[in-house]
Amino acid sequence: MSATTLLFLRMTLSLPFFVGMAWWLRGAAPLAARDWAGIVALGFVGYYLASLLDFLGLQYVPARIGRLILFLYPTLVVLLSFAFLGKKPSPRELAALAACYAGIALVVSSQIGAAPQHRLFLAGALLVFASALCYAVYLVAGSQLVQRVGSMRFTAYTMMVSTAPAVMQFVVLETAGSLELPSNVWGYAILLATVCTVLPVLLVAEALKRIGANRFALIGALGPVTTVLADFFLLEGALTAWQILGGALVIGGVLLVTLKPPP
Repeated sequence: MSATTLLFLRMTLSLPFFVGMAWWLRGAAPLAARDWAGIVALGFVGYYLASLLDFLGLQYVPARIGRLILFLYPTLVVLLSFAFLGKKPSPRELAALAACYAGIALVVSSQIGAAPQHRLFLAGALLVFASALCYAVYLVAGSQLVQRVGSMRFTAYTMMVSTAPAVMQFVVLETAGSLELPSNVWGYAILLATVCTVLPVLLVAEALKRIGANRFALIGALGPVTTVLADFFLLEGALTAWQILGGALVIGGVLLVTLKPPP
């Protein structure tokens, strides 16, 4: 299916969960106008635009290469936090960042040579990088907003907002025939909407509330490692010594930034 159809299914199938969550939280204190503006902006940038750019980019770059580019977002979060929030990264965070990205480079190094050498590859890489930048903006700005709004309300409202442009885009660009899909594809779409959308965004919002954007982004560097492990166990992919070493570096970097030193 096209990226437009995939995004439409992801958002519309997950929408009932977020509508129900918003209804359950209807008794909460009203939001200020600036909070509504932030929710609308972050819903558009952080979920709709970031997802669309990622799906479009993955049409032109292999998935593992796309994940490497996408997981540059921790670096972007640290830079944006420093530029706009004045949060200077600590030496521990810088060391953790270096270890994480050295590990990511090792994890995917065996796949880089398999990248297609055609002119669309660069366009796809830039699209995925733009997705990473959108997600970094969402994390930095969202970490401030979620403190005022609450994690569950923030999640429900931003996801409801992000559904609107996905639906409008589908109506303009696609036809009803694009939804005539095999049953197993519908099964994957439902899985994407629930286990891969509803559950993660709730966890992201709560994590932003508890540990902030910088630490969340660094822990997110575990993503490429889990991708390799999933490929090994579910798709019978190869797991090399370099990938094992890279995974150890990433885990070490995460532990460096999350475990507090003794007083």
